[in-house]
Amino acid sequence: MTEADLLEPKQHKPSNGDVCSDQTREDVFDHTYKEKEGPKPRKIIVWRNVILMTLLHLGAVYSFILIPSASTLTLLWSVVCFFISALGITAGAHRLWSHRAYKASLPLRIFLGFANSMAFQNDIFEWARDHRVHHKYSETDADPHNAKRGFFFAHIGWLLVRKHPDVIEKGSKLELRDLLSDKVVMFQRRHYKMSVLLVCFFIPMFVPWYLWGESLWTAYFIPVLLRYTVSLNATWLVNSAAHMWGNKPYDQNISPRENKFVTFSAIGEGFHNYHHTFPYDYATSEFGCKLNLTTCFIDLMCFLGLAKDCKRVSRDVVLARVQRTGDGSHRSG
Repeated sequence: MTEADLLEPKQHKPSNGDVCSDQTREDVFDHTYKEKEGPKPRKIIVWRNVILMTLLHLGAVYSFILIPSASTLTLLWSVVCFFISALGITAGAHRLWSHRAYKASLPLRIFLGFANSMAFQNDIFEWARDHRVHHKYSETDADPHNAKRGFFFAHIGWLLVRKHPDVIEKGSKLELRDLLSDKVVMFQRRHYKMSVLLVCFFIPMFVPWYLWGESLWTAYFIPVLLRYTVSLNATWLVNSAAHMWGNKPYDQNISPRENKFVTFSAIGEGFHNYHHTFPYDYATSEFGCKLNLTTCFIDLMCFLGLAKDCKRVSRDVVLARVQRTGDGSHRSG
């Protein structure tokens, strides 16, 4: 068997097979794209976003002052809300809807849609579309959060300015029929603002106030503002830190890296060199559940019969790629 044979996705077997031959190719880097010559378009600052993000982070800083006065149940509830919202991004918008790395039943998709609204990072359709553009045109003008424009831009700056014209152009040309035909995705998109108000802001605040008598002030700042700000930055670190610091055991020719701190903060999304090399792998890592709570969650859903057909890259494919393009830092576990 040749290395080319090893690298070719094959029809997968349930739970631990190779990659399906019908998986989307919209998340594979397009080597034919060329950036336009000449001066770059001028940055257009979106002042509304600048003001809102500034106020949000100031509110999160203030929230730390309130932590000693918060009840233990409120702090635990904030952690629960963090994990629910994180799963809405990692297991939902990212691995399920952006990469179609596994299949989820209707109840699980509804839960992940609910969790995604709690995360408040754009609706599933927009998140998945932009993420596919990020993979297809990674670190070019068509990448929404091009890390070559610096840490600040990749982390939060891309949300404070208008998108580069190439991002809009390339995003409009992607094949998105799978998202358009998903009733959960479209329902959330139609009712996104209301769902965010309810799930991201009202429920996290209401539960500690109603169930155990926490003050509304504390219930707003800690389970809502602080939790939301932390979850945002945890996700943004995948775009910034994981594109700048770490090793490249699978492909030294790309910028994304393996970053343990990001893996911890983003519940499994820091195996970024692996993920950009094999974007269709549901685990985003060759190590399964190790430091990867999102993979543990998906495996649990499979055990409960709520998820299936997890796409996986075979060991032979991984090792062949390590030998061919890795930076020599690969470890077996």
